[in-house]
Amino acid sequence: MTSFRRLYGASPLHLLLVLASFALAGYAGVRLLKGDTLGVALWFVGAALLHDLVLLPLYAMTDRAVQLLFRGSGDGRQRAPGPSVNYVRVPAFLSGLLLLVWWPLILRQVGHYTAATALPADVFLGRWLLITAGFFAASAVVLLVRMWNRSRPRRPEK
Repeated sequence: MTSFRRLYGASPLHLLLVLASFALAGYAGVRLLKGDTLGVALWFVGAALLHDLVLLPLYAMTDRAVQLLFRGSGDGRQRAPGPSVNYVRVPAFLSGLLLLVWWPLILRQVGHYTAATALPADVFLGRWLLITAGFFAASAVVLLVRMWNRSRPRRPEK
């Protein structure tokens, strides 16, 4: 067992789980490509190109701007952004994830979901904006509470 761990770098259970996940991914790939192979391949290539050439630079620049916003210390010195930048990253990520999943409904791109949801098409944008505002408000409350707890004078322990 020790020689296997030294040779492989992990336990046999790890190897078994990795092989099982590759087998499952291969099975899913075969099933997915069975219908419209060219369409699925084009979708994957298009999604990868859209992500790598458009979305990645866009959210990298946005994250850099937020880091610069949180970097200033007020006394003219530059310092590294602390964990407070995550209070913007997390709600932005969650909001973006909801937009990614529900964008046809949020942007009113499809009308046939009205029968399935029993909701008019114009409610999704407002609700997504409210959820996004709620994410940022909750994040701001958590940040303020943590800043308040840090600024309180500590009682000496006995």
